[in-house]
Amino acid sequence: MNCHDPDSLYSVFSQVIRFHYYRTHMLLEKVGVYPGQPPLLFIIGKHDGISQKDLAEKLHIKAATITVMLRRMEKAKLVERRADSDDQRVSRAYLTKEGKKVNTEAKVALKAIDQECFSNFTVEEQLLLRRLLMQMRDNLAQLCEKSI
Repeated sequence: MNCHDPDSLYSVFSQVIRFHYYRTHMLLEKVGVYPGQPPLLFIIGKHDGISQKDLAEKLHIKAATITVMLRRMEKAKLVERRADSDDQRVSRAYLTKEGKKVNTEAKVALKAIDQECFSNFTVEEQLLLRRLLMQMRDNLAQLCEKSI
């Protein structure tokens, strides 16, 4: 099938990505976070006091990007950074009271988008889709690793 055909697998997949992003943005905007922030919130919530270096490794994001994200989240009073008590060069991230509240609300929002996306899928269809998407992810990851 021609990838320029609006019903091609490529086009439909692109549309799904776009609609998912928009819907996620709509739900997270109500919570007060940007789409890229929930994974950061969830990890800090699970590992309060995690170092910025460990955050970057867990999220596979450059340390400089983590710094920018944390700075924005600090301004929103969701996280606070403190120097490590043993090594002042290490900065640790903690959820604030507001951050803990937003963390919970973001989980609810993402659960809602999950329900919206897959409510009319059988368990078997969800498992098959998951397997196919993981295969696609692995194909692309392999190509990306080769180019590094």
